[in-house]
Amino acid sequence: MAGTGHAHLRDGDRVLSVKDLVVEFGVSRHATVKAVSGISFDVLRGETLGIVGESGCGKSTTGRAVMQIPRPNSGVVEFEGSDLTELGNAELREARTRVQMIFQDPISSLNPRRTVRDSVLEPLAIWGKGTKDERLKLVDEILESVGIDPKRAAESRPHQFSGGQCQRISIARALVLDPTLIICDEPVSALDVSVQAQVLNLLEDLKETYGLTLVFIAHDLAVVKNISDRVAVMYLGKLCEVASSDDLYAQPAHPYTNLLLDSIPEPDPNADHAASQVIGEPPSPVDPPSGCRFHPRCSYADDVCSAEEPQLRPVGTDHFVACHHPVEVQVSANPTN
Repeated sequence: MAGTGHAHLRDGDRVLSVKDLVVEFGVSRHATVKAVSGISFDVLRGETLGIVGESGCGKSTTGRAVMQIPRPNSGVVEFEGSDLTELGNAELREARTRVQMIFQDPISSLNPRRTVRDSVLEPLAIWGKGTKDERLKLVDEILESVGIDPKRAAESRPHQFSGGQCQRISIARALVLDPTLIICDEPVSALDVSVQAQVLNLLEDLKETYGLTLVFIAHDLAVVKNISDRVAVMYLGKLCEVASSDDLYAQPAHPYTNLLLDSIPEPDPNADHAASQVIGEPPSPVDPPSGCRFHPRCSYADDVCSAEEPQLRPVGTDHFVACHHPVEVQVSANPTN
């Protein structure tokens, strides 16, 4: 188990505080996928938290569990002072107006039978916000703020826009109810690199303009670095490292974080990739390893790693790692295993 604990949680103006979140899915009578296993994190007002890890680590499930889709098996999801896990359906529905989500596939997240303007307008109509003219004016203003022509949006459907434009439309739909927190579930992974940069810059500008707090989920550490103030690294349903973005990239302490950083492509045809480590496929979340969940793939692992679960502990200022043998300690000890 990669790591648990609350040492990394902070005091302050927290918009979101998640404690001991557990999400499991039954896949058969005798098998259960342990998607998220007791993780904790918080997000301060105006902050962007990046959640990163390889496919299947549970990061998207974490984002959906915050939205209570599905409701987690256990844990606390406190948003603006209210525990979302304890709210009834009507209260939760209202709370979701202040917590919005941007999905990975922008085209399939939009109704193909509605015009783009109607898709963005729908949340306002459902909640009866303002008059019809006020709603139309607000929608046109938000569409313009994300770079979409309102006149074209009034007569066009999602398939008539590119993937990058559809993601801008999805962002507009998330903004229209004036949320406090937006969860971005891999919002640029399906886009070209040049379009990724445009969407990331747009999110940064909108965050400043609308006073947003963001949770940005991705599997690419290079993307996360450009937008996040703080980064949480996930592995097989657990957090293994939490640090400020600059500190994580400058001094990664967990072996898994180092592997993720090493996997970032270098735009240099002469770069030496001989030292890149191949660690194989991750274990099954149905039957995760004992102790540290990363130990079967870790070159620093020993008997302690397979027997005891590491707790998140400080290794620097606002830098926490769940590892019995952090990388900087191992390097100084010149490990042979």
